[in-house]
Amino acid sequence: MKFVPVYDKNFTPLSVVLKEYRAEVVAKDNKLLKICVERNDGYNYIFDLKIFADEEYCEKNYRIAERLIKSILWVVGGYKIYIAGDEYVFNRIKSDYTLDGKRAFDVDFMQTVYEKPFEVIESSYESFPKLNLCDVKIGGHLDGCRIGFDAGGSDRKVSAVIDGKVVYSEEVVWFPKTNSDYHYHYDGIMAAMKTAASKMPRVDAIGVSSAGVYINNKIMVASLFLKVPKEDYKDHVQTMYIDIANELGAPLEVANDGDVTALAGAIDLKDNSVLGIAMGTSEAVGYINDKGLLNGWLSEVAFVPVDFNEDAMVDEWSGDYGCGVKYFSQDGVIKLAESAGYKFPEDSSPAEKLKIVQKLMLDGDPMAKSIYEDIGIYLGYAIPYYAEFYKIKHLLLLGRVTSGEGGSIIVNKAKEVLCAEFPEFKDINITMPDESNKRVGQSIAAASLPEIVK
Repeated sequence: MKFVPVYDKNFTPLSVVLKEYRAEVVAKDNKLLKICVERNDGYNYIFDLKIFADEEYCEKNYRIAERLIKSILWVVGGYKIYIAGDEYVFNRIKSDYTLDGKRAFDVDFMQTVYEKPFEVIESSYESFPKLNLCDVKIGGHLDGCRIGFDAGGSDRKVSAVIDGKVVYSEEVVWFPKTNSDYHYHYDGIMAAMKTAASKMPRVDAIGVSSAGVYINNKIMVASLFLKVPKEDYKDHVQTMYIDIANELGAPLEVANDGDVTALAGAIDLKDNSVLGIAMGTSEAVGYINDKGLLNGWLSEVAFVPVDFNEDAMVDEWSGDYGCGVKYFSQDGVIKLAESAGYKFPEDSSPAEKLKIVQKLMLDGDPMAKSIYEDIGIYLGYAIPYYAEFYKIKHLLLLGRVTSGEGGSIIVNKAKEVLCAEFPEFKDINITMPDESNKRVGQSIAAASLPEIVK
């Protein structure tokens, strides 16, 4: 490992661990481990891994397989895990993925999203599921009079778009994450929609970009509705966008904001195979594949581990260690600053702490520069791991963490790591959108989601 973060000496990139493991395995007796994760409508993702055949390596096999299975689950999404080729790995994973096991959070989350009980199934090679991928058309429709709505956690943005041109846009501050009354959310969204509608002769289509998990335009899991009681969620929240679109009499398409960001990048770059990573409150990811389509995946990469070090910082929500949210978000910046010995004011919020580090960066503080270089090292080693699952031609970086000179430092250091450690990925185009492209491009991309059937 040629690069070590200044303020995280024990960082153990999964990309390097996996590379070394594969080299060790092929030099000894080995066998094939097959992993399949299945989600809605029978769609699935299959990953093959050569593992040690000898029983003395069973724990080593498990540790690698466990991190990969966790990663696949959050990249692709699903409620069934099929395992063939190793009984020890199967038994350990089956034990982990229960409501009483180590991965209780993952099980509960996926059961909520897919509304099915979670299963870990042992399979033979012969009866192993066949690959069943899907491509989902996303956006790119610019004809007609469209509303583009972006539901953020601190402000909501809406645009009126006519034949691909933004004729009106506004941002309104709101507080969806702290409101328990679903009427607050409904009224706010409807007000935004009606404002945009008033700026056009008609409404032909409505596109919504929002953080969360959406299936068939239903809100399965979304932090915007965090405080809404469970008894109100299914009846009043899950179909909220559908209900509003029906009231306005226009076709609707809802997409995860990460995917819409990647779509905006693909439109701007005029190319495909775009992975978008937003480093903000959390790590949000979206992906446009090599056909210019979605894979139908969750891409909740905030919960994908990038650090193999078991003593790495634990994510409070999922209870797991080494996950991307603690490396590619404001939490990552704060973690590194505190490791450097910096003392933040006791009453400061995470957002305020990030601003303090950004101000230090602006003032030329060497500690702040090292923090951004460390994040660049994290990213440089994470990209090859993400490339296990995504074909990446362009990596689009955005979010508050990348603001100012710090963003350029992250990009340059990540490129340096790729060139030195993973030359096969050195040609990935790592780029950041400018502010105007980010705002206008996002609203056009959101508005372009639905197809107008004539």
